[in-house]
Amino acid sequence: MIIPAQVAGVLALILIVYVVRADTDGTAEDDWFDDDFEERIAQVNDGELEFLSVPPDAPVHYHRNSLTLDEGSLEDGWARLRQCHEHLDAVPRAQIVFRKGRLRNLTITGKRNIARAWVDGASVQLENVSQGAELCLNAESQVLSHNEDGSYSVRNGPYMRRFLDGYYPMRVTVEVSYPCGRLALAGLNPERQKGFSVTETACGVQLEAWFQGRLTTELRFVEGTSG
Repeated sequence: MIIPAQVAGVLALILIVYVVRADTDGTAEDDWFDDDFEERIAQVNDGELEFLSVPPDAPVHYHRNSLTLDEGSLEDGWARLRQCHEHLDAVPRAQIVFRKGRLRNLTITGKRNIARAWVDGASVQLENVSQGAELCLNAESQVLSHNEDGSYSVRNGPYMRRFLDGYYPMRVTVEVSYPCGRLALAGLNPERQKGFSVTETACGVQLEAWFQGRLTTELRFVEGTSG
């Protein structure tokens, strides 16, 4: 049974938190508080969503999601999730937090420039993250919900890159794949705009967002092909 949309909530990545002043030698923390610290502070956002029409010059946290829906997904809402993070900030501690109860079989499939990474319930904990760090995960996410009008919704977020009390620029892509011709995109929130693009094919949808603050997305599908 698919969970109704009004109670499904957000199902994928909830939060990326960078935890400083942990019990380390301070080396990774110093990477954050470097000569560019004032520039970082100038970029700070209080959580209000702001799309970036021009991507930042410097690399920012890039968060890639791939969701695969099959016929079973239309019945129970569960999809295969592949997720990767690139250009993670260099900090002593960080965590990637998911919505409890909507994720299962969470595993780490690869890491680079991270001293230690482990799954802890509905989160992934990181220690001693260095410059150029990357992390990839696999899981199953109950991401598809059924709407009263017979359509389906895929909700994700809120995506955010948070440090202390501020939010910083990041890039997110979400690719939703399904049997070709089985579904068609019927609605989108937020709407397309500069900094937020959506590409449709007969076999899926891909969105890309450059933003700062908190981003939650909804893709609404109907059965059958568009046009």
